[in-house]
Amino acid sequence: MRRLGTEGPVVSDLGLGCMGMSQFYDTWDDAESIRTLQEALDLGITLLDTADMYGPYTNEELVGRAVRGRRDDVVIASKFGNLKNGAGDNVGVNGNPEYVRTSCEGSLRRLGVDHIDLYFQHRVDKAVPLEETWGAMAELVTEGKVRHLGICEAAEATVRKAHAVHPITAVQTEYSIVSRDPESGLLDALRSLGIGFIAYSPLGRGMLTGRFTSFDDLRPDDFRRELPRFQPDNLAHNNEIVARVAELAWAKGVSVTQLALAWVLHQGVVPIPGTKNPVRLRENVAALDISLSAEDLALLDEIAPVGAVRGERYFAAGMSKVNI
Repeated sequence: MRRLGTEGPVVSDLGLGCMGMSQFYDTWDDAESIRTLQEALDLGITLLDTADMYGPYTNEELVGRAVRGRRDDVVIASKFGNLKNGAGDNVGVNGNPEYVRTSCEGSLRRLGVDHIDLYFQHRVDKAVPLEETWGAMAELVTEGKVRHLGICEAAEATVRKAHAVHPITAVQTEYSIVSRDPESGLLDALRSLGIGFIAYSPLGRGMLTGRFTSFDDLRPDDFRRELPRFQPDNLAHNNEIVARVAELAWAKGVSVTQLALAWVLHQGVVPIPGTKNPVRLRENVAALDISLSAEDLALLDEIAPVGAVRGERYFAAGMSKVNI
């Protein structure tokens, strides 16, 4: 267990990302997902991460059903700000104060709870002064509807600006051994400010599982087909890195997934790997028992240094919404 930031909630070292239970990756099964969520609580995982845009809306309902009767066992993180139309397509970002309030009310209703433990601005709205968005978020804390605040995919200067309006408990950004952008100043800044860090996609959106040996391994409706890092030539290059990580994992008698999670845990942050399968959940949790030596860490730095992976995290439209 660890505390997020200096005054945030105490959470399990490993959280659970719930997005893939309702959208984006492969197919999904609500009954299996609920079993996975409830087993996660049984295993001591307390941090569950969702958002209104996942589904859209259905993921919060799923999480709400899974934790019913066990509210005191869980720290629920949810998010607002990414807009979707009726077809589920991304159509923009909204940081208007009125939207902050209506989004929170909707999330509370779908989750079936009287407060959200950690409420994130999912993406920064460049058209709305950050102070206005965070002023509205701070009001939610005052009213008791939200306990703590966070921000996703924000640059250091933006984090500092929001933190001046209301203390930030955690920043959430993609971070893994194949996605190390936060090391370029952000992590050090958060440590100096007493802000926690939650790493989403700590397995490189599944790349570090070794499941995707080629582009054709992705289902036709899998959104990773739209990501630069999974395009055929890039994926072939990136899988060479994964293969070297796997060699070290096998030498240590663990899976490549477990080694990749152990590396993120070693950075002193809270990873939230997503899975909807109880077997993979247990595999992930076993990463908590893995120790990495200085030699292991040095070898991993040699295998996957910053910038080694080929391809951006998103195409141009997605990249325009991160590191703002």
